[in-house]
Amino acid sequence: MFLHIDIDAFFASAESAVDKSLRGIPMAVGSRSNLEIFERARSNTRLMNDNSGAFVAPVFYSERSKTFESYFVDHIGGERKIRGIITSASYEARAYGVKTAMPVAQALQLCPQMIVIPSHYRLYHTMSQRLYRFMQRKIPHVEQYSIDEFFGDLKGWVADKDVYAFARDLQEEIMARFSLPVSIGIAQAKWIAKLATETAKPYGIYQVDDIDAYIEDIPIEAFPGIGKGFQKRLKEHHIRTLGELKRSRALLYRWKKPGIQLYKRVTGTDEEGISLRPPRKSIGISRTFDPIYDAKEVKRRMMVMARNISYMVLAIDANPTTYYLRIGYEYGMRVKKHESHHRIFSETLFKQILSQMFENIALPNKGAVKLSLSVSGFASQQRKTLSLLELDSDMKSKKLSQNVQQLREKFGIDIIKTGNEL
Repeated sequence: MFLHIDIDAFFASAESAVDKSLRGIPMAVGSRSNLEIFERARSNTRLMNDNSGAFVAPVFYSERSKTFESYFVDHIGGERKIRGIITSASYEARAYGVKTAMPVAQALQLCPQMIVIPSHYRLYHTMSQRLYRFMQRKIPHVEQYSIDEFFGDLKGWVADKDVYAFARDLQEEIMARFSLPVSIGIAQAKWIAKLATETAKPYGIYQVDDIDAYIEDIPIEAFPGIGKGFQKRLKEHHIRTLGELKRSRALLYRWKKPGIQLYKRVTGTDEEGISLRPPRKSIGISRTFDPIYDAKEVKRRMMVMARNISYMVLAIDANPTTYYLRIGYEYGMRVKKHESHHRIFSETLFKQILSQMFENIALPNKGAVKLSLSVSGFASQQRKTLSLLELDSDMKSKKLSQNVQQLREKFGIDIIKTGNEL
């Protein structure tokens, strides 16, 4: 049997776990694009990367305290404007119609008495990591699927007839130890267990004994992994429920690998097991902001983001060889470029390549509203060898980056900046 464990309203529940006054009332956690990264005076910023992998992103944090006014409110021309979106809401707030991704201002119109807490991602990562370690002691095979979701494989560990009782005890122990409510789905197939968790919420347990009967009337939108593109494709063939999908085997198999994989997952015949946390294949940062027409300021922000990516790369001792730059402008205009350089990675090299790409693609006199940077093609994961032509200079730059990394690990990421960030 598989378990899927999902922390109910995780960010909100985490805040309530450490502040009892938030329990049982309408409350939510909100967030906004973290533009603190661009502050010239920012200091003592740290990276939390301990439990990050393909499914849990690393997070930068500082010890600066945040209030609703300082975090969500901007004063523009004498006008008080509430920014940000809801990232997690308690079930008491959801009763008023508050939803994830809803603007904070709109959520407060629906529920004026709601308390909105600025996000504390360090807290959420810490609690997720502790819960993961706890479950590793309770279940022999555990997969962290996201910051608030886990799979467990109980085959050979707990008899099928005892799985529900095991899940109930696990749920109660998590609440007692961590003050976190979890919902648990149980099924013979991994992805059906995840689907069952939605039936179990909030703070419930649901076991699927007959997969065919369970999926019959469930809308295709509810199944994990069926995105909008696949939904449209299925509906074009008059498939709107998982039961109808099950009876369309021939059609799904004509769609080759994606269709076959989806069909097997929906019908519980996929035989997929627990996945160990795979190595990260890319590292990236994206930021959205009000329009900036000064190309020098856009480039400065790009260099700040590059420093933070460099820090993450060096923290996991990776050597990316492909670099991506995307710039979004007003009115939906976008430009992008990527280049591959089979050289030894360093912050200096990364910033040089980004600078060249920026000069090639940046649009003059246009308002930039979004920057996205990422690196991939880690040398340890591919067969291509690194260039020997620039080996000597690259090794010197690498050594310099490593020395700077040690200082940043000790004093914070902002302790050393390059001139093009100022």
